[in-house]
Amino acid sequence: MMHRIMSLTVRDVRFPTSLEQHGSDAMHTDPDYSAAYVVVATDTSVKGFGLTFTLGKGTDIVVCAVKALSGLVIGKSLQDIVGDFRAFYRLLSSDSQMRWLGPEKGVIHLATAAVLNAVWDLWARAEGKPLWKLLVDMDPKQIVSCIDFRYITDALTEDEALDILMKAQKGKRQREEQMLKEGYPAYTMSCAWLGYPDEQLKQLCTDALQCGWTKFKVKVGADLEDDKRRCRLIRTMIGPKNTLMIDANQRWDVSEAISWVSRLAEFRPLWIEEPTSPDDILGHAAISKALAPLGIGVATGEQCHSRVMFKQFLQASALQFVQIDSCRLGSVNENLAVMLMAHKFKVPVCPHAGGVGLCELVQHLILFDYICVSADLNNRMCEYVDHLHEHFTCPVVIENAHYMPPKSPGYSCEMVESSVLKHQYPDGEVWK
Repeated sequence: MMHRIMSLTVRDVRFPTSLEQHGSDAMHTDPDYSAAYVVVATDTSVKGFGLTFTLGKGTDIVVCAVKALSGLVIGKSLQDIVGDFRAFYRLLSSDSQMRWLGPEKGVIHLATAAVLNAVWDLWARAEGKPLWKLLVDMDPKQIVSCIDFRYITDALTEDEALDILMKAQKGKRQREEQMLKEGYPAYTMSCAWLGYPDEQLKQLCTDALQCGWTKFKVKVGADLEDDKRRCRLIRTMIGPKNTLMIDANQRWDVSEAISWVSRLAEFRPLWIEEPTSPDDILGHAAISKALAPLGIGVATGEQCHSRVMFKQFLQASALQFVQIDSCRLGSVNENLAVMLMAHKFKVPVCPHAGGVGLCELVQHLILFDYICVSADLNNRMCEYVDHLHEHFTCPVVIENAHYMPPKSPGYSCEMVESSVLKHQYPDGEVWK
């Protein structure tokens, strides 16, 4: 069936998470987890659902950008799109006039991600497979054909990408069976948002430990002495053998980051996440070099605009953990490029998932990465936050601190319609 796209709708959906300080960090003190939520309808009964993540204000701007892109999508058949997905990606990301708003970054790229996420969801639903399985079952040449290699061939050529995927064919079925049985390892961010009081931190850590969590992340960056106290509290609660990470959300200058994190080294964090401006590649490289003797890596990527920036981060040895984001980059297409580059540079992928719908989306990508690219779980884990999953028709399933592979067709993007109506901004019941 052709599945011709007949309409594209987009809505501004916001959840008042700031009321309870969910998602709070050193730079984003009062986030309202939100989404520009896209639905593409076809001339059949099959629809595609997609979103991009925001923090409240400005979601309406992303909605406008999605509407601006819609004319490039309506009227196209799914068959034509996936027959040359690279060309369709470039059509959306490189429109000769709208690319001036980016190119491939900022609001217009967030909008591109939302639209492409809906198209990928449509494709997976049309094939009757969850998205990770759609990817896993693809021929390596078809995977490569979805990627735009423009601007990254000095780091990864099309032939190199194909070679990586071909080599990973060995043991692929066994890894798929392993994931279906055991799931993909996760870490929790839900215990230690910056705005949580100590008693709440303690209770959440206690509950998480009882549920089998062994990897914990703590927000830092507002006050050094408070960071020491909170890190000491968390490290004491989780014990010396469990894993601790810290996240500053871009709070510091380069020298300040090195000094601050050095004074937190006693708590043995595996990584410092987003220590400085997400655009400062050389700054991250300097921080990485300075912290290496302390055994602390640098993680970043949730606000890395494009595959080109990730290329430079990898070339400069500026990060030790790649944090892809399913809604910041240009959907699955661009994330495929980054996962393959990360593998070539031998840097583990540990996706960002702190936001509404991000866990639902990125689980598909990291399952594909393990089964078809990296074949490695060493120092690899996917972020999990225990917020807002009830608003999705196919919410994530966590068992023993592992993501269990989704079984329903699609990209797990579809939201419960009653939740959308209730939280639609500004007319939903929550916002009235």
